[in-house]
Formats: sequence, structure tokens, C-alpha cells
Amino acid sequence: MRKSWRSERLSQLGSSIFAEVAEWRKEAAGKGRDIINLGIGSPDKPPTEAVRKALSEAALRTDIYAYPGTHGSTGFRRQAAAWMEHRFGVKLDPDHELVSLMGSQDGLSHLAMSLCNPGDVVIVPNPGYPIYTAALALAGVEPYLLPLKEENHFLPDLDSVPVEVWERAKFILLNYPGNPVSAVVDLAFFDRLLAKARQYGVLVVHDAAYSEMAFDGHEPPSILAVPGALDGAVEFHSLSKSFNMAGCRIGFLAGNREAVGALRELKENIDYGVFGAVQEAGVAALQEAMSDSAPPKAGVLYEQRRNSFIEALAAEGWAVEKPKATMFAWAKLPERSDGTTWTSREFARGLLDQTGVVVIPGEAFGSEGEGYVRIALVEDEARLREAARRIGAYLKS
Repeated sequence: MRKSWRSERLSQLGSSIFAEVAEWRKEAAGKGRDIINLGIGSPDKPPTEAVRKALSEAALRTDIYAYPGTHGSTGFRRQAAAWMEHRFGVKLDPDHELVSLMGSQDGLSHLAMSLCNPGDVVIVPNPGYPIYTAALALAGVEPYLLPLKEENHFLPDLDSVPVEVWERAKFILLNYPGNPVSAVVDLAFFDRLLAKARQYGVLVVHDAAYSEMAFDGHEPPSILAVPGALDGAVEFHSLSKSFNMAGCRIGFLAGNREAVGALRELKENIDYGVFGAVQEAGVAALQEAMSDSAPPKAGVLYEQRRNSFIEALAAEGWAVEKPKATMFAWAKLPERSDGTTWTSREFARGLLDQTGVVVIPGEAFGSEGEGYVRIALVEDEARLREAARRIGAYLKS
């Protein structure tokens, strides 16, 4: 009898809806639909000329093709530490409190393996980015799903977590500004979070991938700026969205040296680090962001797109709350024209079939995502307005 060559873990890696949406998109394109893809949050702009130049020049060097090392180049780690101090006022030891990553998802997918034992508990948000729970499945760790509800402004009720969960938990993972929800927090929230976690010896893990993509004058803080945070917190940063470097795969984890060291130790057994030319490009991006001639932050572009798109949707009869940050709108589904309600999957499938507009059903991000869709603002304003027009026609059909 032939054995199965497919691990049971694969069925635990999260929602298959992303693959389904990709198939829906192919079907719609095959029928001649003009596709406006607002599904995946991949920036549609390139990095700056300075970043592209640094990447290309480094790639031409003959000494750049050796194994780069999992710790990350000294130059990149030092520049990342300098940027953290410049941007957040956080001082880090680049040799022990910072490790480079192939994008933050690389670190998120391996963190539980480096910090937890099978059977441990980790507190993660619901809705949340799918890798949060997928990584726990790979590590044999039990998730405790912490609801993020609209009536609480998508902030967690930390006191609702049972004491026995806090006592078993190794870490709590949160994400502000958030994906898929675009909520933001202040330092006072992080202070309360750290105090709660400290009671039970729980590490706080903050995913700050969208720290440079906030709107209306808001500047998202780093949890590491809270006094004493380095004793009990780590923070992921990514250059993918903020610097239009998604394909380069570079980011870093900063904070508590024991936790950072554990991830670095695991990765020393998994990969050989980020290609040196990409690290040189990362240095250039962070240096440029700190310069007197720094280009506008990515948030400026997405704020303009947000305004244009949300206003166009409102004109079509769908009032969606303006996101406060990120490249996404987290849109609560309206009623159908006959007064009934959609599921998020029904809405997304029907919208794509009939109009060619791709959005992601909220159920892909957890049970609390049902009743919403995530819309990525990754097209120019004209195409976003056209998407809103098509969505309006779909709502009236």
C-alpha cells in the first residue's frame, strides 16, 4: 500500500482561500475579464533609484557571492540599529539585539520553533495574518485566539484572556498598524501590554511591518521605546512594504537578546542568510530614510489612494471606515440589495466573477474576519476609482 507523501501539517497551515482566490482570478481572466487585483499586498512601485543602484552595484562585485551568514552583515545590522534609534529613539546592540531576516515572514514562521516546545501556548490575534497560526502548527504549539472586535476598535481585551492561558503562554503576538485590520495604538497601550505580560513571564512579540505606512499625521511607535521593553519584548521590521522591496526579502528582528539569539541560532541550522547585495540595498534604503533629503514615506502615497478609493466607494453607496494605516482597507460587508447578507467568500467570489475586482474574504484571517473583506490599495488612483465603480454596480445588481 502506497504511503501518503503529504504531511498532515500542511492542512494546518491556514486558510486555503488565497489559493482559491488565485484560481478564481485565472478563471475570470480566462473569460476575458479585465482584472483589478486588490488581493495581495504587494507594492506596485519600485524602490528608489539609490536603492536600485546600491543593489546593482553590489551584485556586480566578485566578492559578494559567498555565503552571507545568518547573523547578517555587520553593515546592515549597524544601519538597522541606527535607523531604530533615529526613528524611534530605541538604542540597540547590533551584535546581540538584532538579527537580519529574509523578510519578516521568515522570522515569523520560525520564531515559535526557536522559543517554544510542543504543547506550549501562544496568544495570537483573530483576525490576524495567516502565518501567525501557521507557524504555530509547524512548531506543534497551541494557539489561543484573541478576538479583535470592531466595537473595541480592533484592540485586544487583555483581561479577557484566562489566567491559565497566561500561565501557559510563551509569547503573545500582536501587530499594529495591523494586517488585515488597520488599527493603530500608542505607547500607553504597549506599556499596558508589557505590564500584563510581565506578570506571567510572557514575551511580547510585535510585528511592526507597517510602521512607515500611517496616515493623518500619525507616527506609529515601537514597543521597544517603552522603558524596560528590552527585558520582555521583540519587534519585527520589514523593508518590503515601507521601502517597496518586497521581492528583495529583507527585514530584521530586534529586542530582547535571548529571544533574538534563539531565532538566530535556529536559522544558523536552516539557511545561510540574506544575499549580500540585498543587504547592501537595505543599508541604502535605511540611510536614505535618515537623510535630510529623505523621500516621502510610503504612507503618503497610500493615504492619497485611501482617500480617493474610500470616497469613490461612498459615492457608490458603500460607507467603509477609512483605515488609519497600512496598504489595506478592512471593509465591513453591506447588506445585499434584497436585505440579506453575504458571507465574505460569497461576496469576493461574486465580485470577481462579475466585475474582475479581486479582494480577499475576511475568513482567510480567522473566524472574527467573517463579514469583512480585505482590499489592498495596490493600484493607482484611477484604477481604484474604476474598482469602486465596478463594486458599486455589483452592489446594485
